[in-house]
Amino acid sequence: MTLQQQILDFYSRPTGMTSAGEFASMLNTLPNDVAALVRIVQGLGVYDVVAPDFYDFNIPDERKNEIHIRSIEKMLDRLFAIDDQLLTVARPVEKRLVCRCRNFSLLLLSMLRAKGIPARLRCGFAAYFKRGYFEDHWVCEYWNAAKKRWILVDAQLDEVWQENLMIDFDILDVPRSSFLVAGDAWAECRTGEADPSKFGIAFADLYGLWFVAGNLVRDVAALNKMEMLPWDIWGVQLQPDEPINDEHLEFFDKLTAFSCNPDVSFDELHKFYEENDDLRVPTTVFNSLLNRVEMV
Repeated sequence: MTLQQQILDFYSRPTGMTSAGEFASMLNTLPNDVAALVRIVQGLGVYDVVAPDFYDFNIPDERKNEIHIRSIEKMLDRLFAIDDQLLTVARPVEKRLVCRCRNFSLLLLSMLRAKGIPARLRCGFAAYFKRGYFEDHWVCEYWNAAKKRWILVDAQLDEVWQENLMIDFDILDVPRSSFLVAGDAWAECRTGEADPSKFGIAFADLYGLWFVAGNLVRDVAALNKMEMLPWDIWGVQLQPDEPINDEHLEFFDKLTAFSCNPDVSFDELHKFYEENDDLRVPTTVFNSLLNRVEMV
């Protein structure tokens, strides 16, 4: 097996967060077409922050914690508890799973891997939510065998999102200039090409190089098939008021070198991840939104 085949095999197998368990057979019967899968995902989830304005739906208090569900198996279990129709049936907004960007992307990722299509989540920053800023975001990256390249897909951007944001690109092939994986964002901030104060999340008013570093850690974890919540904190991640010293810079520079070209540095990336206790996802992490320690 060549290295390229090894990489594609690694990212085509469901594990951890993307193992559907009792729902695996349902994913197996879905279409192989990426566009069709994206449409299915868009009929299953609703983004909580924009639900009132975009969809005229106020999330009930008892359902707001659905954004914290980590695994696809538990996400599907909750979805079917709300509405037990087939996955191919688009739910009315009030019967969709309450999601954030990572949840939409994990749904697509799990479907692709269930079909044996190599795919991985990428954590980074999107330029299309707030003009002049790069907002915290997750997308799915899959291997297009016909084009022989990895392609970014933003399953969150249904027609409602596209109209409100005036999206002018193909959401099934998001330009790399419109979505920066965290390593590219770190590299641009380090060289002065980009302003770190423009990278973060608007509705939480959190921006800065420390935020970019946190997404870099999450992206490397996802490249190792640990697709964490966007607000999970562990190990080497920095706090907003924590000074960034030379040791930090050296560490995150190294992560960037691995994550910007994850296929080229496949073996080194995985070895570095496994051998660094402060980088590898532990059995418990701190959920910064719920302000508590949780089991992974």
